[in-house]
Amino acid sequence: MKHKPKLLIIIVLAGILLYSSCKKPETYSPIPAIAYVSFAKIQNSQGIDQKGILTFSFTDGDGDIGLSADDTTGAFSPGSQYYYDLFVTYYEKQNGVYVPVVLPETNNLRIPVVTPSGQNKSIKGTIDVNLFINNPTSVYDTIAYDVAICDRALHMSNKIRTPDIIVHK
Repeated sequence: MKHKPKLLIIIVLAGILLYSSCKKPETYSPIPAIAYVSFAKIQNSQGIDQKGILTFSFTDGDGDIGLSADDTTGAFSPGSQYYYDLFVTYYEKQNGVYVPVVLPETNNLRIPVVTPSGQNKSIKGTIDVNLFINNPTSVYDTIAYDVAICDRALHMSNKIRTPDIIVHK
């Protein structure tokens, strides 16, 4: 009778191990996909909105998201279309219509490499992006962003748009 609890524990552990080894890994399209999660504004000491943190989720079937510091030749060379792999377009709502506005500095970024190790390269996660939100040369207080990412195979994701962001100026 003493051995029954040990035998039961061994059977349960073997069952868990068998179940987890049979579980199929998650797979996604090799074309990255993104989805809006949230946006949080950051105020300065005078209560004026200065920056924001955009959070979005992503999936990629072959895990080739991100660029290393050495990725600066060919398609990823400075000044090329794919030097950045996170593309952000800033919009102001002017008289009820969203108008793209080119800011003095780009909001585009280079995502660090996030390729998982192991055989299954499918990946999912979230990315937080710090963005400038207060255009001091503008009288408009409602903005939005379009965002897309591109993987190292140059597959472009879908484009997402934030909801209206009201900027306290």
